Amino acid sequence: MCGLAGFARLDGQDLGPEFDALLSNFADLLHHRGPDERELLRSGPVGLAFTRLSLVNPQDGTQPLVSDDGNLVLIANGEVYNHKELAAGLPSDVRLKTGSDCEVLLYLYRRHGLDFLRDVRGMFAIILWDRARGQLVLARDRFGIKPLYYHRTDQRIVMSSEIKALFADPTTPRRFAWDRALSVPLAAAAPRFSPEQMCTWFEGVESVPAATVLRVDLRDGRTTEHRYWELPTEADESTSAEGFIERYGDLLEESVQDCATADTELGLFLSGGIDSSIVLALARKRAEGLHTFTALSGGTRDNGDAEHSSWLARQWGIPNHQVLFEPGLTPTPEQWRRLVWLTESPLVGPEVYYKHELHRFARQARPELRGMLLGAASDEFNGGYSDGMGDDWPGFLAGLREMNRTTSLDRMPGLRYWWGEGEAFLSDDALHSPGAERDTDLYASYVLSEYRKVQQYNVWHEDRTAAGSGVEARVPFLDHRIVELTASIPERLRPRLLWDKRILRDAVGSRVPRRIAERTKVPFFYGNGTHHAYSMLVRLMNENGRELVEQALAAPGADAFLDADRIRRRLNDFAQGRSDSPSVELLMRIVNMGLLAEMVTSAPRLESMDAGTPRTELLVHSDPVADTRELFEPGRNHDLNAVPVSADGLLMLSHADGDQYLVNDGQIEFVLDPDSPIVRVLERIDGTSTLATVLSEAGVELKAVEEELDTLVDQRLVLFAA
Repeated sequence: MCGLAGFARLDGQDLGPEFDALLSNFADLLHHRGPDERELLRSGPVGLAFTRLSLVNPQDGTQPLVSDDGNLVLIANGEVYNHKELAAGLPSDVRLKTGSDCEVLLYLYRRHGLDFLRDVRGMFAIILWDRARGQLVLARDRFGIKPLYYHRTDQRIVMSSEIKALFADPTTPRRFAWDRALSVPLAAAAPRFSPEQMCTWFEGVESVPAATVLRVDLRDGRTTEHRYWELPTEADESTSAEGFIERYGDLLEESVQDCATADTELGLFLSGGIDSSIVLALARKRAEGLHTFTALSGGTRDNGDAEHSSWLARQWGIPNHQVLFEPGLTPTPEQWRRLVWLTESPLVGPEVYYKHELHRFARQARPELRGMLLGAASDEFNGGYSDGMGDDWPGFLAGLREMNRTTSLDRMPGLRYWWGEGEAFLSDDALHSPGAERDTDLYASYVLSEYRKVQQYNVWHEDRTAAGSGVEARVPFLDHRIVELTASIPERLRPRLLWDKRILRDAVGSRVPRRIAERTKVPFFYGNGTHHAYSMLVRLMNENGRELVEQALAAPGADAFLDADRIRRRLNDFAQGRSDSPSVELLMRIVNMGLLAEMVTSAPRLESMDAGTPRTELLVHSDPVADTRELFEPGRNHDLNAVPVSADGLLMLSHADGDQYLVNDGQIEFVLDPDSPIVRVLERIDGTSTLATVLSEAGVELKAVEEELDTLVDQRLVLFAA
């Protein structure tokens, strides 16, 4: 992984020495992406800044890379996995000067022009300067795994791996794109197919599209867009189910071996599900000394991730670090602001926070670690969400049909009135403009939507959470050959191969124990773990007198789009114990938008923002559930000799309507019925009496308040002392 940035004149003028400070600033802002090395280049109309994270050939891979005739200059972020194969196909007179896997791209471009990435396998973002033609070439891999953004005017173009560096150039607008951001279906968790255009969240900022080469003429600014890859639309009717399964297994094994190749230490995020476990099974012999990392939170403890990952690592004798997210853990407002600014996206939630902290722990525990293997993006193309949308394949397709109809109604809102309660009176044909070709393959439309969603959310946050700690995220499931294979499965074989990821389980499931291969998919923090994660968000939004919320509401543009009173009332609802609602995460995204709108005006530097202390590890002896019982379930043992202690700042106040308000640090946590037994118990907690004494004086049996007491313990409002 590396950091790329550049600046170029589009009016035929050269850059003067006054631009050196800007290039140096670019490198400073991208230091976290490439802490091992930095290089600056200013020549003619182009200036380039490069920061390097060394994974392959650390001693011999300095960039910019220059062709033998000096006409082509390249900086690249990512990995070209088949670079040796590609180099072998170059003309005999080409002599590569370095061991960099990216140098071959110079000569592929010289030979094939805009088609130079057609046979390249890997993840990459590229800035290439063609001196002879006076052209700038920008390109990204097929899935946009590696980022590249730009802002341009008639006179100049500025480019960077991360948006924050673009703001170093004064011509880049510093405004959050409220109207566009609020219309992104993914941000509102709307059941829609993803739109074609990716949102960058900021005005004037564009993203080089995935699978695309942009060529910009530096003399007049004319731009050519060349797309070199598309998702396949033709079904492969000639291959049997067994043939697809065999081919899938071969491709995945090859992809994992590619991703597990490095000259520095690699790690792996292990959830105990089939995706990350299969990657571990296929990588553990190639990547010697591999360490695995698992989030140990209330959610992963409840859903089995912590238990299964620990068990599998012990079976194979592989180190597994259970990174602890203890009950009541809440990032500070400043730490959250830093995370939002690092990711440059309002879609920051519990998943992003947990992964960011896992990377921080991993880099601290293993200082030589430079890359992290992930099981990400398997579900999107292997049918991983199918059983969550229906009881069988026809039920799944029915769910897709509803998503498609809703998406179509967004384009023809006048017809929405006819879809009220019950059955609609209109046919699906009515949702298509006259003469427009109707899409009859709903699953293909769904896969295309997932392809776009992966770019907007998955690879975006996986890149930033890793980059924040100087780590490169590697995603074997995003080998384009694997996605092409599953996209070409004909309709008749989809129920057999794509229901609940059957193709993956049948292809490589024998590589892992059966309890892992057939384990039911569980979300990272949704389901059983939702209340743990959402409670954290509620606490965060209430921190320091609702600091983040008030900052968001005061941000430029917020008053035109946000209803401050309703936001505050909704947060009051959450504080009163109703925090399992998905609205918690949606409100957090709204707050994140405001934070971005506020921060972009000043463009803070990451190094000046407090990231907090990295998480600690729980040393698991046999079972993380058992080993953390005292931590996560201190009240579950119900030791009657233990002393219940109220949290500092916890008060119980009577209201005129008769209800009892449980208030912590000035915020209402629960509204209680005054006749409830738990009220009598809380009134008698004095910090010195045992639980048995408190219950006796309240005249209450333990079982009558057990559930409420456990909830208060989960929220860290009541603690137990020996």
